[in-house]
Amino acid sequence: MSITKQVIVALLGFAAIATAQAADKVYDLDFNQAVQSAIADGVIDGSVKFYLAGNRSGGKVLQKGVVSNKKTNGFGKAAETACDHVLRSGLIQLDAAAKAKGANAVTNIVSYFKANENRSSTTYQCYKGTAIASVALKGDLVKF
Repeated sequence: MSITKQVIVALLGFAAIATAQAADKVYDLDFNQAVQSAIADGVIDGSVKFYLAGNRSGGKVLQKGVVSNKKTNGFGKAAETACDHVLRSGLIQLDAAAKAKGANAVTNIVSYFKANENRSSTTYQCYKGTAIASVALKGDLVKF
């Protein structure tokens, strides 16, 4: 293959990658339903409670601004399936962080994609492209 053809192939490859990344779509999905499903499936035990921003306050804040930024292979998967899987990974991480600090809740949870907060009292955001699904959450560890 000539050098010109190699350059063209490389440029087309980079263009395809850029297109795949640009194709990220934002999904706003029901947070409480996803948490309850994770508890029912035994992914988390339910001893740590999760509250989106605006749903619960009070208690003693043990650590502010704990971030979970998880990604999963979303290739060929429905958005809801990939997003639920990656949210569960984030919940596992926040659950473990809370237990390690002696907290029994994570409050003030916001979606935190690329350090941009999105507050909702009912939904979390999942970004899904051709190959990757991503959920980033930020919240406070609290002892009630």
